[in-house]
Amino acid sequence: MKIVINTCFGGFNISKEAKVLYETITSIEAISHEMQRDDPVLVKIVEDLGAEANGGYAKLKVVEIPDDVDWFIDAYDGKEWVAEKHRTWS
Repeated sequence: MKIVINTCFGGFNISKEAKVLYETITSIEAISHEMQRDDPVLVKIVEDLGAEANGGYAKLKVVEIPDDVDWFIDAYDGKEWVAEKHRTWS
């Protein structure tokens, strides 16, 4: 499975060009904070555009993980990574 993350401090955001391309392909409004990071269209756009897909204060990267992983995106000051979900009790 491929997932798009932001690898620099700032936060996930896609460029205007990436937004227009996403909206043209999907007919869905591209709102950065609502985008599914494993969306195949988003992944392809980031792979195809490279650095031109980066929005302000973002450096996007496609990370590949095994398909059977129960994952989530964690972050510190906007810099993100993919982590595996684990059970916790308190």
